[in-house]
Formats: sequence, structure tokens, C-alpha cells
Amino acid sequence: MSSPTQRTLIELRKRGYPLVDVTEKWIPGANIRRDLYGFIDVLAVSPLGKVLGVQCTSGDHVAERVDKITNSDAIHVLRLAGWSIAVWGWRKNAKGRYVLREVELA
Repeated sequence: MSSPTQRTLIELRKRGYPLVDVTEKWIPGANIRRDLYGFIDVLAVSPLGKVLGVQCTSGDHVAERVDKITNSDAIHVLRLAGWSIAVWGWRKNAKGRYVLREVELA
């Protein structure tokens, strides 16, 4: 089984983003995960200069992630810098295939 992050990396590459990287890091000792700017799990850059920050999650947690990002101070600065921000929620459909729900925030 693949994680939402792994599925997101694959999908971004299919969409033409040659530079994609996981920005979520494990902090040893503190036993926590830290996202870039508190909400970006994956950063993608296109040859056309588009920068997309993605919060990856399961389909059940999309609304929670949207609220978290919307209330973040960093989102305003990233929008001014021209970045796009999205929440990508993955869930299985009735046929057992993963389906992506995308919510664009910037």
C-alpha cells in the first residue's frame, strides 16, 4: 500500500512537474513530523516557474487541513510570492482504486 505522499509524488510527475520533493521531516527525539511552513508536505516546481506546495492527506481529513492552512500566517506570504497551495486528499473508491480530491487554496 502506498501513502498519500507517495501517490502525490507520482501524480505531480505525471502532471509535468520534474522537480518534486518531500518537505515533511521527522524530528528525532521530539518524535514529531514537521511540514515546511507548518503545512507543506511536498513541493513541486514546473519548468514554467510554477511552484506548488501540497498538503497530502487521506480523504477524510481534507477539511481539517484546509482550515489549518487557511488560518496560517505563512499562507499570505506564499500567495504574495506567487506560490500555489493545495490540499490533496486520497481515498479508495468502490472499486478499490485511489481517487484524488484537490482543494486549491492559493
